[in-house]
Amino acid sequence: MGFTPLAGTRAPVRVWTDPYAIEPQAAKQLRNIGALPWVQGVAVMPDVHFGKGATVGSVIAMRQAVSPAAVGVDIGCGMSAVRTSLTAVDLPDDLGGLRSAIEATIPVGFAQRPEAVNTRRVRGLEQAGWDDFWVRFAGLDPRVAPLETRAQRQLGTLGGGNHFIEVCLEQGGDDEGRVWLMLHSGSRNIGKELAERHIGVARRLPHNADLPDRDLAVFLAGTPEMDAYRRDLWWAQEYARRNRAVMLALLCNVVREQFPQVGYDEPISCHHNYVSEESYDGVDVLVTRKGAIRAGRGDLGIIPGSMGTGSYIVRGRGNPDAYCSASHGAGRRMSRAQAKRTFSTADLAAQTAGVECRKDAGVVDEIPGAYKDITAVMAQQEDLVEVVAHLKQVVCVKG
Repeated sequence: MGFTPLAGTRAPVRVWTDPYAIEPQAAKQLRNIGALPWVQGVAVMPDVHFGKGATVGSVIAMRQAVSPAAVGVDIGCGMSAVRTSLTAVDLPDDLGGLRSAIEATIPVGFAQRPEAVNTRRVRGLEQAGWDDFWVRFAGLDPRVAPLETRAQRQLGTLGGGNHFIEVCLEQGGDDEGRVWLMLHSGSRNIGKELAERHIGVARRLPHNADLPDRDLAVFLAGTPEMDAYRRDLWWAQEYARRNRAVMLALLCNVVREQFPQVGYDEPISCHHNYVSEESYDGVDVLVTRKGAIRAGRGDLGIIPGSMGTGSYIVRGRGNPDAYCSASHGAGRRMSRAQAKRTFSTADLAAQTAGVECRKDAGVVDEIPGAYKDITAVMAQQEDLVEVVAHLKQVVCVKG
């Protein structure tokens, strides 16, 4: 499809969807971002929608500055997936037992574990760096010091909202029917606490006094505030990655208990709320992806739809106009409150037919109808990624 420039901005804002289809609140946010003096450029993904400060589905390249709201409060949120050796014929007709086993192993929602996971005892989990990782907790913002035990007990837990664990079947191609395992989660409460503290600090800095939106407040390179944010940011991004790694290993072990013959390929993992140091046209920039994945040439990524529509494994094309990025999912087309007003549990059951999942009022806000059409979203970014595999879930665990 290619991009369309958004008119009326100082820095280039390139849009991978119809600019007139963007909700007015989100379009205003994008223009506010494009007006910031530190912004080199913005790439807007086809799943774009309104968010706090910065739009979800925005990729922002800044020179010597970073806006913590352009990362989001769930620092390091992202996806992991692994292809198994199983096929559809290996699965039982009734998948309720598999779903129950997953839910018994991995806490969901606001839950935490009674005791921290002993990472040394999790089969298949990468063991490098765990001791150093937890030692670095003591160097984080001192206001989160009381949360260390909670952070340890929430490691390997899913969370709520749009976070999920799925068992999927590959659609079409040579591997049709192959079973995949997939999950979506982030840095849990500790990432949120760190993000909100730093957003609060940024809002009070003098150079942010005249911004069009104080939630876009930035830290500047070479300042103690920037140094403190980057320290906490890198740790929270690593926490999110390790959290997903623990859950994926536990999930693989649940499946192994029920299917001892199973084998696993190398897993795929990608953040979609994070910061990266990159260079474009000889300019070093800090790139924030809020609801976007890195799609450098050859990079494997994961783009989910909703709990009834399936997902895509993709390979990046390395498009520099988009700062080597792609969408992080279908993107919401209505708020959670609107979804609850619009849809019923009967609608949820109909739209998730054939999927072993919750179908109660507690997850109506996650109904497929509340999301954009993932097929259309994928069609709008053909110059950003190529599809490696199309997956359709048969089990979906929600918080």
